[in-house]
Parts: sequence; C-alpha cells; structure tokens
Amino acid sequence: MPSNLSSLMAMADGRNQAMARPQAAGPALDRETLALDAGLEIDPATKAIAPNISMSVNNLLVPGDGAFSADGVEDLTALPFLYARWTNPTVRQLEQRMAALEGADDALATATGLAAIAATFLTCLKKGDHLVVSDVCYAGANELARRILPDYGIEVTAVNMSRLDEVAAAFRPNTRLVHCESPCNPILRLTDLSAVAALARQHGALVSVDSTLATPVATRPLALGVDLVIHSLTKFINGHGDALGGVVCGRKDLIEKIRSRAGVYLGASLSAQNAWLIMRGIDTLFPRLKAISESAMRIARFLSDHPGVGSVTYPGLETHPQHALARRQMNAFGGILTFQTHDPRGMAKQLADRLRVVHYAFSLGHQRSIVVLLDTNEMMKSTYGLQGAQLDDYRAFAGDGVFRLSVGLEFVEDIIADLDQALR
Repeated sequence: MPSNLSSLMAMADGRNQAMARPQAAGPALDRETLALDAGLEIDPATKAIAPNISMSVNNLLVPGDGAFSADGVEDLTALPFLYARWTNPTVRQLEQRMAALEGADDALATATGLAAIAATFLTCLKKGDHLVVSDVCYAGANELARRILPDYGIEVTAVNMSRLDEVAAAFRPNTRLVHCESPCNPILRLTDLSAVAALARQHGALVSVDSTLATPVATRPLALGVDLVIHSLTKFINGHGDALGGVVCGRKDLIEKIRSRAGVYLGASLSAQNAWLIMRGIDTLFPRLKAISESAMRIARFLSDHPGVGSVTYPGLETHPQHALARRQMNAFGGILTFQTHDPRGMAKQLADRLRVVHYAFSLGHQRSIVVLLDTNEMMKSTYGLQGAQLDDYRAFAGDGVFRLSVGLEFVEDIIADLDQALR
C-alpha cells in the first residue's frame, strides 16, 4: 500500500464532507426517495441540486500525494479523485445510489451490463474453479460463461435454476460461484433466489444474480441471501434507450475486490456522461416501473384472449407456472411479457410491417414499447445449445419461438390497439 495513503484518505474525507448533501434526521428514507436522493451531492459553488457531470479525466493533487499504481490500494474509493478510469465524481454518485436502492454496502458501475458480469466472473473465478450458471440467461453472459471461461481453465455447468435438485447436484468441491437470472431473459422463468442462496452457503459458494428485468422496484436479491446483484443499467434503470451502463452491488469487501481487479485492469469504465443520463433515469424509476407493470398486466390479459395469440407468459398472470413464487419474490411483475403465435416467422414480418406505436427492434426496458421474435431454433444454434430435458423445459416456455414485448410508457390503450390491428 502506498506510504502516503493516510494523507490521501484524509483529503478524501475532507472532499466528501464538503460535497455530500446533509442527511435528514429521523427514520430511514424509503427507496422511492433514495432513487432521487441517495448519493446526491450539491454543487458547493452553485448549490445546484441536479448532479454535475464531471467530464475531466484528471483531478488536481498535491505533489507527492498521488498513487501512481492502484496495486496494493485496498479501497480505491477512499482516495481522492485522481484519474477517471479509477473513480469519477459523477460515476461515484451513481454507484452510491444503486447501492442504496439494493440495500448494498457499495457498488461498481461499468461501461455495460456485460462488463459487470465479466468483472464478477473474472474476479470470483480462477483456473481450476467451477461456475454453476443458469442454462437460460442473457445471451452475452451465457456465451461468456460457456465459451470463453473454459479457455482459462474454469469449469462451467449450466443448469435449469428453477429445478433445485439439479442445482444441488451441480455443486462440486471447487464450485466458487453460482450465477442466475430472475426473471430470465427471454423466457421469463424464475429462480427461487432464497433457496439457491441457501444451497450455495452450504457449499461455501457465492451467488450472483442478474436482476435487470426485475429492477430494485420488483426484487431486492441481497435481502434474499444473494451475495452480488448485477444490472444492465442500459435497460429499465436508465429507461430512455440512450446510454449503456452496468453495475454490480454487494458487500464492501466483495465490491472492492472486484473494483481493484476488474475495475482497474479490464478498463471497462463507465463514462461520466452516461452515468449522468442513467441517474436522470433513476429519478423516475419507481413511477415508471409501476406504470409499465400495470400496462404490462393489462396487455398480457388482452393478448391471452386474442385469437391471433396462442399463449402468453408473464409473471403476473395466474397461468405462469411460477406465479406463486413471483408473488412471494416480486413487488411488481415488471415490463416484459412474451407471447406465441402460429407461424412466428411470418408473424414477425407482419408485425414489423404493420406496427405503428410499438417498435420492432432488439433491446428492452426503454420508454418506448419494443417487440422482437426470438426464434427457438436460432437461439439454440447461436447461444444456448440445449438438448434433451433442458430443451424441453425451454420449449415449455417458448415453443418454436416467442415474441418478447418490452412495454413502454405509451397510453396502454394505444399499445393494445396497435397490437390488435397488427396481429390480425
């Protein structure tokens, strides 16, 4: 550790006291308030109440008080802001806000959601270790785990996380991490996070969960025993489809380990501009997700009765096979639903041609409604490669293919009318 660390930490303490917003006395603030106030720093010169965008790569320091290398520094956030790849004032506000929303000690923000997943994998796993991963999860995470990690001597087992007997059977003496996703993208299958966390504790393994589709509005995985919660901030948390970002939240010791390794040496730093845009989105996260969830439920019920639709999957529907778990684990059912139709490829062309309010496009979690076909055969060839019982389980949710609908903020009757005319 640098010999001048104590002076650097003293400088940091002074800086934080000068910039931090005074905390109100009284009971703890609700998460809906924390979405607006957590980590917020008032500009000391202008007293502006909106976060600043600190675009500077470099910050002034006293000669002799700069750490040239991050090597040996246990907590980079205890240092003054020196270089934006390590820490940045705007990004740090975002990290503090996300940590507050998840009930975590700390958070590390990254350039993308996949960068947060890679940071977690490449910090918690080394040659000879074993990862248990959900057989259906975000494609980038699935492909990183099953195609890239084995090249570095990391063993990987993919299991259906909704089958606890399969999860239990997958553990080995060298299992170090279990990575799951709930609801999982794209089929909206759920994972009983408390049960998986209990299994992992029995085997001395950590649990990370990608909670992008749930957001902190619906689920707080850390409160269910999970060690690390990951989000693609690009999606619902930003909510405007204009900024890439990711975050991993958890205990201070775990986050600092990830920050000192992946945060420094993988170079996937989040830009200050994107951090500011994402915080602007978080300001309205709770009212947005509540409105979107309400619309999604109405749309799911409408599509369930539509003559052009074969089946609908949405955690809020009683027909979802894990509806009881959804009610127990989720405070809202989210903005993603899927539906199946006859001749999905033909219907995809029809929707792309006819839709006027809903957009036919990839990605999700934006303010505008987005739908896209995820063809089962293509998904198996490109990403999942499932066979036997695992493929049967996937098809139970997806059939030959599902249309993934990300519900936006348009007037719900306009969305319904647009889907109705396009499906007929």
